[in-house]
Amino acid sequence: MRFSTIRTGLVLVLLTLSTPSIHAAGGVIKAHEISTFVLLMVFCGCIVFYIRKARSGGQIYVRRIPALASVNEAVGRATEMGRACVFIPGIMDIDDIQTLAGLNILGSVARKTAVYDTDLKVPCAKSMVLSTAQDVVKESYLRTGHPDTYDEGSIYYVTDDQFAFAAGVNGMLVRQKPAAIMMLGTFYAESLLIAETGNHIGAIQIAGTAESSQLPFFIAACDYVLIGEELFAASAYMSNDPLLLGSLKGQDIGKIFIIITILYGCLAEIALRLFHIPSVFSLSNIFS
Repeated sequence: MRFSTIRTGLVLVLLTLSTPSIHAAGGVIKAHEISTFVLLMVFCGCIVFYIRKARSGGQIYVRRIPALASVNEAVGRATEMGRACVFIPGIMDIDDIQTLAGLNILGSVARKTAVYDTDLKVPCAKSMVLSTAQDVVKESYLRTGHPDTYDEGSIYYVTDDQFAFAAGVNGMLVRQKPAAIMMLGTFYAESLLIAETGNHIGAIQIAGTAESSQLPFFIAACDYVLIGEELFAASAYMSNDPLLLGSLKGQDIGKIFIIITILYGCLAEIALRLFHIPSVFSLSNIFS
């Protein structure tokens, strides 16, 4: 039943393709966009295949990401020093994809702090992020069998204002001097302000964002950095959830196929124009 909806959708699409309306003006599917449809089906097929493989117990290889492999080190260091671990999920609201990725990682970090009985501080810039973060951390503590150590007050709201939030977080960092700081989400100009403060107090810092303009500041001030899509792959890497691992692997294979297709199309067009090879090798003719 898990893939019945997908199979039904594919059958409906194939039936649509087999009808004459494909050639009619204003039809459901336009003939000159068949190549896009084929690439989409390959992409979706890869994802579905690897999800089923992961759920059936197949091994899904995911390369080692140093920033995520160091999470245990960071939490362990905070435990040994008797200090807190601070997690900052960015400054954007819950509808931002980077915020959701950060909250997914927060769940894994909270499970580790629950096992090690380490204080976890989560300052939030948005009220909806606050509520979600409280639920994520509470569920993580329940799953590990340590609901009594969960402290709702450690996940708290600071302010919506960008630089006021940075000032509030910096003040907390200077006063409490946590041993580990994780900044995973959407960050802008406040990134260097917070990261430099964390560097000044000697905390081990793990940062990650998809904002390319802020990555240089994180690289300069932090110990480990998740770059670009590594932030979105982190939840699959840390949770080992078959659904997430299969989706991650399927997307990577689909991207490789698309890259190969683009390169082939470029080479085919170059060969056609320079060496006058018949246009039958062009992708536009193959998919037409």
